[in-house]
Amino acid sequence: MTPVSKRPRVICHMMTSLDGRILTDGWPLSKEGRQQYEQVHATYDAQGWLCGRVTMEQHFAQGVRPDAEIARKHHGAPRDDFVAPGEHDSFAFAIDTHGRLDWDTNDIDGDHVVAILSARVSDEYLAVLRERGVSYLLCGAPEVDLAEALEKIAARFGVRTLMLEGGGKINGSMLRDGLIDEVSVLVTPVVDGRIGTPALFDVDEDHVTPRRLELESVEKRADGVLWVRYRVERPGG
Repeated sequence: MTPVSKRPRVICHMMTSLDGRILTDGWPLSKEGRQQYEQVHATYDAQGWLCGRVTMEQHFAQGVRPDAEIARKHHGAPRDDFVAPGEHDSFAFAIDTHGRLDWDTNDIDGDHVVAILSARVSDEYLAVLRERGVSYLLCGAPEVDLAEALEKIAARFGVRTLMLEGGGKINGSMLRDGLIDEVSVLVTPVVDGRIGTPALFDVDEDHVTPRRLELESVEKRADGVLWVRYRVERPGG
């Protein structure tokens, strides 16, 4: 028998320009064209979505904590994860290694907020998250262990399909570690051309091995948008 995966199926779902940029501000797209992103997202019937700290800070969190608070680190015994009380059936997962994000709500458009943190974050920050009903997972140190985070997402919250909708850095890290199963890209009829804007995958390393993907399908959508799906073969698979 084929072993059952301990992690969710991960779909990296993004909207890009023709030149691979992902910062959509200012793009000449119709409302119908922009709506394709959420419409396609809904077809996957996922139980959760995941972003990195920068994306969450820009669009969803209520701010960032002072540097002095972020600098406090835990050096004691391992601590338990926290699952907030209540019925939750959809989730917004935030990779926030150092606990920078300030949350005053545990909900994003009906999705329960779960912070994915390094085990080095302070007890004081964890106490604040518990008080505000924000769940958290402690996954590795000093950096977040992404594979461990995915296993905990499946085990603690029953997530079977997870949408990865982050910036280029978290997308690149997940691809590098063999943690993406499918890439779903809505390619817009737009050339961005702005040097230095984020790309679909950015890996901050000296030696990066390019990856070949297997084309699954191409579909023309509204406003000239193409929905392109690729299967990602796991390393050694």
